[in-house]
Amino acid sequence: MLDIEWWHDAAYGYIWKLAASGFAWEYLRRNDEYRHDCQTLALTGRQDTKQLKLFAHRWGLLFPK
Repeated sequence: MLDIEWWHDAAYGYIWKLAASGFAWEYLRRNDEYRHDCQTLALTGRQDTKQLKLFAHRWGLLFPK
């Protein structure tokens, strides 16, 4: 777990100006399980469509076509 004071305006004041999608990304990118899944996916090399769909479904992601 990160040992930071996230409530300080100097560090995270911009959070209040984010759209919902931006806030969701800030939250998601700090999730240890999400980061682990990203690393695992990256280490497997070339991903197939099934792997990417499972990853996207698990994390509620939408990828542009």
